[in-house]
Amino acid sequence: MERRGFLRTGALAGLAALAGRAVARQAGATPSVAHGSAVPPFELAEATIDDLGAGLALGRWTSVALVEAYLERIEAVDRAGPGLRSILETNPDAMAIADALDEERRARGPRGPLHGIPVLLKDNVDTADRMTTTAGSLALEGSVPAEDSTIARRLRDAGAIILAKTNMSEWANFRSERSSSGWSGRGGQCRNPYVLDRNPCGSSSGSGAATSANLGAASIGTETDGSIVCPSNACGLVGLKPTVGLVSRAGIIPISHTQDTAGPMTRSVRDAAILLGAIAGPDPRDAVSAAAGTRGYADYTSFLDAAGAKGARIGVARQFFGFHSEVDRVLIEALDALRDLGAELVDPVELPEGSRYGQNEMTVLLFEFKADLNAYLAALPSGARVRTLADAIAFNERHADREMPFFGQELFVRAQAAGPLTDRTYRRAVRANLELLRAKGIDATVARHRLDAIVAPTGGPAWPIDPVNGDHYVGGSSSPAAIAGYPTITVPAGHVHGLPVGITFLGPAWSEPVLLRLAYAFEQATRHRRPPVFLPTLPMEPVPAGRPSDAGT
Repeated sequence: MERRGFLRTGALAGLAALAGRAVARQAGATPSVAHGSAVPPFELAEATIDDLGAGLALGRWTSVALVEAYLERIEAVDRAGPGLRSILETNPDAMAIADALDEERRARGPRGPLHGIPVLLKDNVDTADRMTTTAGSLALEGSVPAEDSTIARRLRDAGAIILAKTNMSEWANFRSERSSSGWSGRGGQCRNPYVLDRNPCGSSSGSGAATSANLGAASIGTETDGSIVCPSNACGLVGLKPTVGLVSRAGIIPISHTQDTAGPMTRSVRDAAILLGAIAGPDPRDAVSAAAGTRGYADYTSFLDAAGAKGARIGVARQFFGFHSEVDRVLIEALDALRDLGAELVDPVELPEGSRYGQNEMTVLLFEFKADLNAYLAALPSGARVRTLADAIAFNERHADREMPFFGQELFVRAQAAGPLTDRTYRRAVRANLELLRAKGIDATVARHRLDAIVAPTGGPAWPIDPVNGDHYVGGSSSPAAIAGYPTITVPAGHVHGLPVGITFLGPAWSEPVLLRLAYAFEQATRHRRPPVFLPTLPMEPVPAGRPSDAGT
């Protein structure tokens, strides 16, 4: 039987054999309508890493067949049909890599849960292969780094297949003060898979949209402040931003060495735990990661417990409520669910207000972006189009018709004007914010109330794409943990007019095991993740609270 025919029969049989699990029940529920063009059913819709691994172990499909299926899905959903524009390029060697991993499985068995599993990488994560790494910018078009990022190498070592690079907000959304999230010169505007004229949010927009639309098993995003959790919120995903230093940043196009980190974006908490275990750990290429050798774990799935919220003390950061009444409704229901699970809520608890750290954060990012990006660009192999931030600014000016048709590069210009990292203004801003958000902020609040974690709304429902005015961000809770370098995880918590919104669990440094335990307990009890519906626009008729739209089903 040819490979595709084998997949069609084997995948359906495999998912049927997993009946009783939520993902299997949802496998045939792929929504259908966009721009008048049907989205074909997908055998692997909502399949988890465990589901795919079980099918591989039982011989129901091969990694080659999985790659072929996801590539066909990308063609049908990303480039045709809805036209998500979430994928910049696919790996031309993916089939050959899958074939070798299939042979290795037959000869020696799997390396682990990611063996032969197709995953997606954000386009600011270096891969030394036949794909490029550009941060979405035409200035780096064709750029191939000299070596893999540490994350890419660890994923390959775990047996994962890097299937594609995802679109992103160009330069991780640090180019303009009036950008449209998800837009890049290389990829154009990425769309939200739930409602196509809505924004996928954050710089990891392509990773969010693609994973939600089942274009790969899971993805890696990066965050400086909000760029994992915001697209996960808007695209109905679990997004985990680790403690800064748990995951190496070596080989990732930077903004800020104080705040940057990479992390999993997945359709389930367990998948996030699996992916985190594969990429976490110390790396001599990133000195900040040294502590991960004693504070990190190779396997985070051992912390997952459906009863894990029982007896937990969880603080409620009410200061992040109030920006949207329907988001408040979803979060109140989420708090009730946590109480039902046996958690003790301390309501409210307070974190420092944004007025006390917002300007300092921008100062830090401007100084560090100039220094860190210059270092990255200088290390590129010979032939790179740009070697400095100043070169990138000049490139954008020369190619303004393609690079700046909707918004400019004010943040680039401000960063170029920043001084060295020895500057007193910069050093004062770093010191003030870390003290405020760590010792006097999250750490103090957790200690004062004897908390296991703090919860808050992740963000609002996705806003309409608006290239003229830019993003319409209405509220969220990412900044305290982002500035502190502390971990957060967002989990789907409900829907507002059919658009997903999430709840954030945050805690002190290295508290990923606790956050994963609580997030898993909440997820298993509520199961708010629903596959996207690919609506062209939000229907004018109101969608009843808490119920999915009937359109596209």
